Order: sequence, then C-alpha cells, then structure tokens
Amino acid sequence: MSNFENLNDINSFTHFSELDISTISNETLIKMLYKMILIRKAEEKISDNVENGVIKCPCHLAIGQEAIAVAAGLSMIDGDKAFGAHRSHAHFLALNENTYSLFCEVLGKEDGCSKGMGGSMHIIDQKNGFYGSVPIVGATIPIATGAGLSISLKKEENISISYFGDGACEEGVLHESLNLASVMNLPTIFICENNLFSSHLRIDQRQPDLYTSRFALAHKIESKVLDGNNITELYKFMKNQFISVRKSHKPIFIEALTYRWKGHVGFREDEDVGVKRSQDLSKWRDRDPILLLVNELIKENKLSKEELKKMENEILEKIDSDWDKALNAKFPDKSNLNNFVYS
Repeated sequence: MSNFENLNDINSFTHFSELDISTISNETLIKMLYKMILIRKAEEKISDNVENGVIKCPCHLAIGQEAIAVAAGLSMIDGDKAFGAHRSHAHFLALNENTYSLFCEVLGKEDGCSKGMGGSMHIIDQKNGFYGSVPIVGATIPIATGAGLSISLKKEENISISYFGDGACEEGVLHESLNLASVMNLPTIFICENNLFSSHLRIDQRQPDLYTSRFALAHKIESKVLDGNNITELYKFMKNQFISVRKSHKPIFIEALTYRWKGHVGFREDEDVGVKRSQDLSKWRDRDPILLLVNELIKENKLSKEELKKMENEILEKIDSDWDKALNAKFPDKSNLNNFVYS
C-alpha cells in the first residue's frame, strides 16, 4: 500500500482507468447509462428542494458516485441482499427506479418506501433486494454480515452486500464484521465507497493511508481497489466476483475510489458542514462517471447525441411527474404512529 497521493491534484491518482465497453452488451451499457442519469436527476431534484426548504429531513447526496451502486445493482440476482447507510438513494434506485416512492419518503408521505416515517436515511425495498439503510455510521455492516451468515447456514447461492464510506472504517463494527466474515467464510461483499471525506474531514486528516482496503488484508480477506467512476471496470469486476462469492462463500472487500460533489449533507458544494472544501471539484467533474460513459458510447457509435437527449428528456419527464405526484400525496395518519414503534 502506498502513502497518500496529493489529494489536491487528482491527476496524481494512480487508480484511474480507461473505460472498455468492448465486452459488455449494448443493452447493458444503455441500462447503465439510464440508471446513472436517473439517479443523478433524482438527487438533483432532491437537492433543489432541500435548498428551497420543501424537504425538511437531512439529505446526504451521492452525486458524482453513481457508478458504484449501478454496477453492483446490475451484478445482483434474486435473493441477494444489499444494505446501505446514510447516503443510499443511489443504492435504492439502482435496484428499482422507483423515484415516486423515494420522493414520497423524503417528503414524509405515506406512499414512501418507509411509509413516510423514515426520511432520506431510512429507505428500504426488500422486494428488489435493498434491505434498508440507517443514519448511524457503520450500523448496517454487521447486519449485512449477519445476512451473510444466514445465507451460509441455509446453504443458499446468494450474497449479502454492505455499502459504507471511508468514515465507517473507523468504526469498530467494521473490523468485528470483517473478522467474523473471514473466520466463518461468509458470502458478504464489503463495498467501501471511498469518497475521501468523512463528514467534513479529509481522509488524510484522519488516516495514515489513503486506502481502506488495508483493513481487509489484516483479516485475510481478498481486496481490490477500483476506479469508482469507471462503471465498466466496476461492473466487470463485480459481475465476476459476485458469482465467485456465491459459490465459494468467502468474503471480499471492494474499495471504489470516488468523490461526492456535494458536501456531507445538503445541497452545497463549496462548503461541507461549514468547512471549505479544499479539493478541486472542477477536475472531478471531468471524471463524472456519466460523462465518461457517454463519451465512450458516442465515440464507439453506440449512442447518438439525439438518442442521449431523448433518454434525458424521458428521465426528466418521469422525475417531474413523480415529484409532482409525491407533492400531492397524503401524509401518514397520526393514528398509525404506534404501528411503526411496537412489533
């Protein structure tokens, strides 16, 4: 493992890679692009309405790191179980595209995925493989590991997936979970979305090394560092490894290096919890995962600018329609409150 690259100069990052679409079907490539744009536009809608005060709950946005959730979602099969954290809109939408349910939830409406009782950080869709998210840092990591144990005991050919950020690597539950998964050979995929910040602190202010995958090494778990903005690299690796883990029931740690465009919480880009962000966001925009895929598809004549515009318009129409519908949806009845407190 190397020491820190210059975090203010993204050109010094050695993990960046070129997209290779040659071995991925056109259908899958277009699906990747659609899902990433859908997530981006949905979160932009949420961002705008956090800024104007319509949305009251805290919202942690994953704009800029959509490729990770989409690549993993396209690699999942029925029976796989994914668990998110406080920044999980992308994980949720990668599996269901249900922007109406998400919008209702952040607005506190009864048609929300958590009945309007959870808000942005408590979203769930078990039917499509997303088994929930919580705001407590690292809290779903042991739950995903427990799901891996359940799969193992039942001798099923499925996996559990734990999404978390680099900040969660400073929580004890990650290390306890890695230890258990290693000792018991659990089919759990640990996916660290290393966006170089935990809340408003850069990773070099908190850690002696850039790479979080070194923690997997300590527990004798196979790990891989990937370009978190290169969806073709992510998809090829995840597709193969998910198949392998379903059969071997041995965990793996995937570190996807990326960058979130927004601050820790809310709509602002220039500040993060009141602290000025020091990295060059404009350079990260050049490595926008959507832009990288669009450019490659156009270059290889697999997508025209007219087709791209049509796709974007269709997505925007869906977003606007679902948002307007969610605005007019009902709030939960007060009589239901205890139903979601006691079992």
